[in-house]
Amino acid sequence: MYRFLLRFMPLWFLLILMLSHTNAAELSLSEKIDAFIDAKITGKVISKQSDDYEFVRRVYLDFAGRIPNIAEVDSFVANKALDKRKLLIAQLISSPAYSKTMANTFHIHFMERLGDNTEWMKYLEDSFKKNKGWNVMAKEILRGINSKEDLKGANFFFSKRLENYGQNPVDYSALTRDVGRLFLGKDFRCAECHDHLFIDEYKQADFKGLFAFFQNTYLADAKAGVVGEKLTAKKVEFMSVFKKEKKETAPKIPGMAEVAIPEFKKGEEFLVPADPKKKILGVPKFSPLEKLSEQLPSSENADFSKNIVNRIWFIMMGRGLVHPLDLHHAGNPPSHPELLSLLAKEFSAHQFDIKWFLTELANTRVYQRSSKVEMGKTPENPALFATAIEKRLSAEQLLASILVATGRYGKLERKGGNEPDMPDALKAKFAKAFANAARDPEDEIAFSLKAALFLLNDDAVLALLKPEADNTVADLAKMKPDNVMIEKAYLVILARKPDPQEIKDALEFLSKPVSAGEIGVKNLVWALLASSEFNLNH
Repeated sequence: MYRFLLRFMPLWFLLILMLSHTNAAELSLSEKIDAFIDAKITGKVISKQSDDYEFVRRVYLDFAGRIPNIAEVDSFVANKALDKRKLLIAQLISSPAYSKTMANTFHIHFMERLGDNTEWMKYLEDSFKKNKGWNVMAKEILRGINSKEDLKGANFFFSKRLENYGQNPVDYSALTRDVGRLFLGKDFRCAECHDHLFIDEYKQADFKGLFAFFQNTYLADAKAGVVGEKLTAKKVEFMSVFKKEKKETAPKIPGMAEVAIPEFKKGEEFLVPADPKKKILGVPKFSPLEKLSEQLPSSENADFSKNIVNRIWFIMMGRGLVHPLDLHHAGNPPSHPELLSLLAKEFSAHQFDIKWFLTELANTRVYQRSSKVEMGKTPENPALFATAIEKRLSAEQLLASILVATGRYGKLERKGGNEPDMPDALKAKFAKAFANAARDPEDEIAFSLKAALFLLNDDAVLALLKPEADNTVADLAKMKPDNVMIEKAYLVILARKPDPQEIKDALEFLSKPVSAGEIGVKNLVWALLASSEFNLNH
């Protein structure tokens, strides 16, 4: 009933109904989201719902980390069930591919190409398999000194950032900024030496308060990624370069109270005294990292909740409600303030359940809109979400999708029925060609000459186009170059049928003497793989 009302009743009335309804549980979060978004796009250019081909490709990329194969496309399109989209979302989120895909997504998002680590990836994948709440995961990551075997991988977030290179000191400033950006949505980079010049809310005291949590951390064992803490016995002193006024702060999360630094008698500061001979690290009784991990990822911390729902919204919709993602402040307000607050509140109330939240987002009309705009009409501001926003594929998604499209993915080794691991050599090549530099967020579409030349010339990529067994090129080369063959090529590679002009152009290309037979098929497949359509989630 409510889905019917949400489609046809006046939108201003829907918001009043939603906010004042006596039994709010009757409205799902996805329905509330659509009401908020629709209220701002009434009378504007709104894209239609994506067709089955567009939707199935999008949802496989987001939850399986790859494009669907032709059998998966055909199965979904042929399904006549009215709730088939809801069923496919649930199926993919319950599949083994989900945890691996989300581990890759969060790795890229929170490590920003600083480095790779097997234990860290295992920690992320296991966490998503168990559906840990984000507050639990964030607590384990921010603790940084986890000793339990299944949590040691979480230490990589800190251990990698505590590395020093050559004679360079550890970059504690970068570590401080990363925690502020990635867990609070606030980039205090320009507030290290003075209050931020352009953002009134970002104070030097905010930077120094966060810095105080990390100033006494160190990398005890680089190979094993073991993090230690020295004694924290006093506050951090600081002074603005503009105002020569001495100040000090204890460890402090922005917007929260300072953490009291306890005093201990000399010789009683450690729970476990250090013993270098036995390679035992000293464990202080007072741990700033422990306090950070307890206070920051809590439902009482609005910045923590708003930051993560904004980042997951970005992952699904292609743009944050606050964008850029790490600039939450009054001068850069959310496109939909009430919606951001609602998402943070609901996510917290559901124990930061990522599977639940992703399911709700995927079932919205917002997520399921087409990225196409009616011919002759100008798209609206992307911040209105009236049209699906094209999203960048990660290097990992692109590699997996190329392997699917060339017929190689199904031949990769699988362990225990899980999705296969990508070959390390290919992963490294694709990351070098398509990933951003370290600490450069991959939040914008960025085609490059380097990537184009890689697809054009790399031996490993070209090897995927060699006809072998029943791979895509071999399979297509056996077929007569007609409409059926072209349609299959498009379904395998682009997960859609070609339009009449595309069929005409492809057949004309294959009819030329220089493009006849296997060579023409290889070039056709390469052209589709190298297209912007293939390289985007649209």
